[in-house]
Amino acid sequence: MKTRIIYLLILFFLLITGCVTEYMPKTEENQDLLVVEGLITDQPGQNKIMLSRSLPLGIRSEAIPVTRASVTVSDNQGNVIYFHEFVTGSYVPADPNFRGVVGRIYKLNVRAYSPSQLFRNYESYPMELKPVPPIDSLYYEKVIISGPDIYNNTVDGCQIYVSTHDPANKCRYFRWKSAETWEIRLPYTVQNHTCWVTDNTENINVKSTSSLSEAVVKKHPLYFISNHSDRLRVKYSCLVSQYSISEDEFSFWEKLQNLMEETGGLYDIIPSNIPGNISCVDDPSEKILGYFSVSAVSTKRIFIKDQFMGQFNPYTNDACVADTLFNGEFIPDLNINVWILRDNQTPPYKVITYSKECADCTTRGTTLEPSFWRDDKPLLLQKNP
Repeated sequence: MKTRIIYLLILFFLLITGCVTEYMPKTEENQDLLVVEGLITDQPGQNKIMLSRSLPLGIRSEAIPVTRASVTVSDNQGNVIYFHEFVTGSYVPADPNFRGVVGRIYKLNVRAYSPSQLFRNYESYPMELKPVPPIDSLYYEKVIISGPDIYNNTVDGCQIYVSTHDPANKCRYFRWKSAETWEIRLPYTVQNHTCWVTDNTENINVKSTSSLSEAVVKKHPLYFISNHSDRLRVKYSCLVSQYSISEDEFSFWEKLQNLMEETGGLYDIIPSNIPGNISCVDDPSEKILGYFSVSAVSTKRIFIKDQFMGQFNPYTNDACVADTLFNGEFIPDLNINVWILRDNQTPPYKVITYSKECADCTTRGTTLEPSFWRDDKPLLLQKNP
């Protein structure tokens, strides 16, 4: 009898734990919204308009690029700048030397397909291109993540900071974007053993000085590099761009930043509740996501070549080495599913791997050294000044 009761309890437990259905809440959110990411600066090569469409709630994928759109930017002097589609969904000025002018007012105009496959016209509010002060200092500090342990070992991270100020007290709201580049070196005798990886940081970074008597930003944390990547193993560099933004744009980015930092509950802020500065001319009730930003830009680059303890190494022998073959053994699927890490002639043996990343660094980056990579010579390491 007891055995039967136990079996019944197990069956009941399996039923209530196995029959789990994902709950998708009903929402009145439009599942296909135009997303605009636009930036006009006073520097050539940094002006871009990106168009995409949002995805229905519950779908985890990248946004859908909007192609074949007509994109122009006009100013209050009567000039019209035409943009062409450089890559899918990304539009750049037809004139590569175009740069915005401080003090002028710019408006974005987009003509693109709507979800009903009809062309619709969209435009931004007029936006003034404001000046921005230079970055005073860009530096880093080591941060002990953990340790020391019983072997006196520590694990280090790296915190990047920025300081700036506007002596005219006109720039009260700041925004920063960062582009990272780091060197990777494979510890094996392969052809492509040194590469450089470049990536844009995804975090949103804004700061308001409106409550202060002066427009001064001191030791503002930009981002943190943990020991979960190999960015700091050889040499690292970051180019930080600083923008002067309006109060409305600051509010937009701050709300979006809060959204990204949420844990992801049912009642989180939804993106379409964050008002941008773009509307549909043909249908003012249509919701548009994103922002058309206009600002001068100042930049500063940091180089880091330092010893950080406990940093992740993806190229250890345990992670890469699969086997050692002696006396010229035949290797099936060579350079398809198997790659050679070492080829020793005396005595003859080959060390092989099943991970192409361990044998060819171009799976992650490029062998072309960046033009700025040696600009830190003879600069000192930019630690906390």
